[in-house]
Amino acid sequence: MAEFDKVVLSYSGGLDTSVILKWLQETYGCEVVTYTADLGQGEELEPARAKAASMGVKEIFIDDVREEFVRDFVFPMFRANTLYEGEYLLGTSIARPLIAKRLVDIANETGAQAIAHGATGKGNDQVRFELGVYGLKPDVSVIAPWRDWDLNSREALMAFCEKHQIKVDQKHEGEKSPYSMDANLLHISYEGGILEDPSQEPEEPMWLWTASPEEAPDTPTYMELDYVRGDVVAVDGTAMTPAEVLAHLNKVGGDNGIGRVDIVENRYVGMKARGCYETPGGTILLKGHRAIESITLDRELAHLKDELMPRYASLIYNGYWWSPERKALQALIDDSQEHVNGKVRLKLYKGNVMVVGRESVSDSLYDADIVTFEDDAGAYDQSDAGGFIKLNALRLKLATKLGRVLNK
Repeated sequence: MAEFDKVVLSYSGGLDTSVILKWLQETYGCEVVTYTADLGQGEELEPARAKAASMGVKEIFIDDVREEFVRDFVFPMFRANTLYEGEYLLGTSIARPLIAKRLVDIANETGAQAIAHGATGKGNDQVRFELGVYGLKPDVSVIAPWRDWDLNSREALMAFCEKHQIKVDQKHEGEKSPYSMDANLLHISYEGGILEDPSQEPEEPMWLWTASPEEAPDTPTYMELDYVRGDVVAVDGTAMTPAEVLAHLNKVGGDNGIGRVDIVENRYVGMKARGCYETPGGTILLKGHRAIESITLDRELAHLKDELMPRYASLIYNGYWWSPERKALQALIDDSQEHVNGKVRLKLYKGNVMVVGRESVSDSLYDADIVTFEDDAGAYDQSDAGGFIKLNALRLKLATKLGRVLNK
């Protein structure tokens, strides 16, 4: 077994990572540095500091990275209209590269030789964390206790806590959700429990962020989004920071039952897994962004982005944010947003997001004089279409003349 003097642990203060903290101290005889990120998960993080200190940790890092998360990770991803397998808005996936980056920063700052995480050996997060860490700090070692130890049940973890006198919040544990949950400012996810049977409908009390569409207001909510270079900079005329935008859209969207999905996704490690997600703000961002692009983006550039998007989504889902191919795609995506400026008006109603208006004073490619059904005063010569059609039909005519059957 390798020897380490100091290890940085991605730490939540919960049962799993508290056990991991003690296990690292016991197994490696090392000093443990903890890192806890405030990604907008809605939990008080200071108890994590107190718990780490009570377990002998001297270097404790807790960061509020909400603005960096939305500005440098969420917004760039939404410029690509990113969806994994047509439905998943990548709320968990997009948070991992930022955590990996900060773990590496802290390892460099503290002189740690290894980084540890609490992801299991069955999921995608182990891949995302480790690809990110290795991509940013090639010579670091990674410790993944769930792949190494024999504590393979909650009962075993609790017994470990009792043996080592690790305090467990019994009230919290007693009220523990039957689901495995992950939350940040973009989404909240649910796995496990009855969801492991993909034929079973989720129980209504599971959903924490969104009203049931049936119980959402009977009156629609209208909102206006202001875009600059593909990013929302104001909502209903009020300027907001990226994190403020997403938090506000989460609240309004959640109240209107926006953003629930129930999917079976293909994990990178080879298995299919069911997950339920609430992404109210992200659902609104996606709808609005496609609307502003519809009037400001060139047709072929828009189609190229749509062709590249599934590849870009897979890179994020699989953990390749810190890769040369993602960096290259991002450069193209960001460059495409130069003229994506304007306003989009949306109507939210009982789980639906509907575009009801879009405009761009400076960058709209929509020309009403050309597209009109009325007299266009010579703006468009319809006779030009004949030659255009003949040229495009030429290859079809030649194939048919050679006896190639095109209708079977």
